[in-house]
Amino acid sequence: MNNLNSVIIEGNLTRDPEESSTPKGTPVCKFTIATNRYYKNGEQQQQQEVSFFAVETWAKLASSCYSYLEKGRGVRVVGRLKQERWTGADEKKHERIVVVAEHVEFKPQVNRTDSNSEESDIHDENSIEKSSDAIVKDDFAAVDNASFAAETHEAEAGMLQVKTKKK
Repeated sequence: MNNLNSVIIEGNLTRDPEESSTPKGTPVCKFTIATNRYYKNGEQQQQQEVSFFAVETWAKLASSCYSYLEKGRGVRVVGRLKQERWTGADEKKHERIVVVAEHVEFKPQVNRTDSNSEESDIHDENSIEKSSDAIVKDDFAAVDNASFAAETHEAEAGMLQVKTKKK
């Protein structure tokens, strides 16, 4: 029986996503999001805590994230935590925690080219869900009936070829 391993994180991408593929051709998209937490300390002064989380997506979810996400875009990620362990070239043991996304919601994107315009270009919140049909709309482009399973293809995760977006 699996133990509960579930996480929901909301934040903004710190850089453009990177896309790679496994030797069998399964797409993998990796990005980092920053989350902010505000609180008051003992002296009632406002404090800010920023945390950074590595996120990876697989299969069609990875392709959609790579196509529509960019630095600064807000997202809500639902997934699970995965611990990666390895021994570096210096023989030191390393580890890190990664969020494996099963669902990614793209937050509304505001076109800030004309800050005086009252007609800001705000797109609908996009949602990509595990094992369901979705229509992804962004910048008036659509991907119809994107149905995919978000299971991780860890058996294929050997050598990954990485490509980044070109501006």
